[in-house]
Amino acid sequence: MVSEGDDAPEFTNKVANGEVEEFSLSEAVGDGPVLLAFFPGAFTPPCSNEMSALEEHADDFEDAGASVYGLSADSPFSLNAFREEYDLSFPLVSDMSRETIRSYDLEIDIEDLGLHGVANRAVYVLDDDGTVSYAWEADSPENEPDYEELLDAVQSA
Repeated sequence: MVSEGDDAPEFTNKVANGEVEEFSLSEAVGDGPVLLAFFPGAFTPPCSNEMSALEEHADDFEDAGASVYGLSADSPFSLNAFREEYDLSFPLVSDMSRETIRSYDLEIDIEDLGLHGVANRAVYVLDDDGTVSYAWEADSPENEPDYEELLDAVQSA
């Protein structure tokens, strides 16, 4: 797992932001804290809950100058549908190749749902230099982060 104090691994993937565009992490770093929220799969109950909870805090993250990005192995088209269904204001990054998920050492299988090579639920806050200032990984993909702790981490990044 990527830990606090590490440089966040760089990646370039498609981003679902209403459109489908190319996105590189380096484009977001340096303009306030960056919150990366890895999740196993769009439209699954815990992931829907987490992304909705992040949306509920969107104003707080924005007030802290933070950019929020969800990231999963879903296609950018599925992620755009997910964004629309849950009225998410932040972009979702598609890692269909699983290269980013592997570079963050988050790849798991959830056999009972038929999900293979997906991201374990994890959240990272990056500072302006791209250094991880906060890292959390779920013990089980059903677990969600502590959103108040996450907000504190963003505010102090």
